[in-house]
Amino acid sequence: MGVRQERVLVAMSGGVDSSVAAALLVEAGHEVVGATMRTFCYSGSGFHGKTCCGLDGIMDARAVARRLGIPHHLFNVEEEFTRDVINDFVEEYAQGRTPNPCVRCNSFTKFRDLLRRAADLSCTAVASGHYARLIPAADGMALHRGVDRSKDQSYFLWGLPPTLLRRLRFPLGSMTKHEVRKRARSLELETADKSESQEICFVPTGDYRDLLRKRLPERHQALEPGPFVTLEGEVVGEHSGYAGFTVGQRKGLGGGSAEPRFVIEIRPEAREVVVGPREALFSDEVEIETPCWLGPVPARSAEVLVQLRHRAPEVAGHVEHRDEERLVLKLLTPQSAVTPGQSAVVFQGSRVLGGGRIRLARRARTPASPLSV
Repeated sequence: MGVRQERVLVAMSGGVDSSVAAALLVEAGHEVVGATMRTFCYSGSGFHGKTCCGLDGIMDARAVARRLGIPHHLFNVEEEFTRDVINDFVEEYAQGRTPNPCVRCNSFTKFRDLLRRAADLSCTAVASGHYARLIPAADGMALHRGVDRSKDQSYFLWGLPPTLLRRLRFPLGSMTKHEVRKRARSLELETADKSESQEICFVPTGDYRDLLRKRLPERHQALEPGPFVTLEGEVVGEHSGYAGFTVGQRKGLGGGSAEPRFVIEIRPEAREVVVGPREALFSDEVEIETPCWLGPVPARSAEVLVQLRHRAPEVAGHVEHRDEERLVLKLLTPQSAVTPGQSAVVFQGSRVLGGGRIRLARRARTPASPLSV
């Protein structure tokens, strides 16, 4: 029996991954509609660069849609994107945290908006070029890692409302990046050899502090000078604004120390950037705020796998505490530079159980050795 045909709205950013995702659905006989989301990244800035949602991306997506013979729509989501992603990004840095805007976009703007518009276009599902898999399970649709572990993007998807999973499609989940490029070339897609954007799409200058200066009130404390202090409280220098630093950072801390120094903590209320030796970066307990669950909610003492940053290997741990507002995980192996504001994602094997933003990390009593930052 063949695959049930459906009308699918495909998010097309103008990159090779979303282009191939659309092509695969067309090949499978689905009725495909392409859509590109216009966010903030170029509006009013005079910038026309090659970000995932810039003007070049829109033109590339349209060209691919023409080649595939499918309709293409442009959706203006500047208001929603600014509210859900940009404002949050600025506020997190103002509080001395390091946000992940891709997680925020996926969780609040991208898929929710596309599913709403899919209904308007009589589409029953929404697809994207994410490297992740959706597999039926006894308790509903389960989100799993993509087969290509080096490209796996399940880390960015923990914030999706679980009720939406049954209406999502990830055609690239079982493919490697090499296979995707090869397929794009065989189809002669315009995006086949397009390089991947490494930029934050709404920061065209490449320096997020430019955005903070534009959006924060004049003389906001996040951009005002303050002290570098050691763990013992000794002042060892002055910085130009704590928003320019993140936990684990080594550059920009000044000289005068025999041993390398790293950012250990940011204390916005005192405008302090705490610096210390590498050993002080290690944590073995992580507190997550307002966790979101996509799979079975682990009980207290349950053994889980935890991923603390994109591309980082997962680490074994167990649940110390769990309620609706807070999740505390104990890591079996202390990890370096666990950063407030970033995501901690909880796995069971390859399945995403859920995740949340890191609120704080507690230093290990005995620092571990030789782990990468």
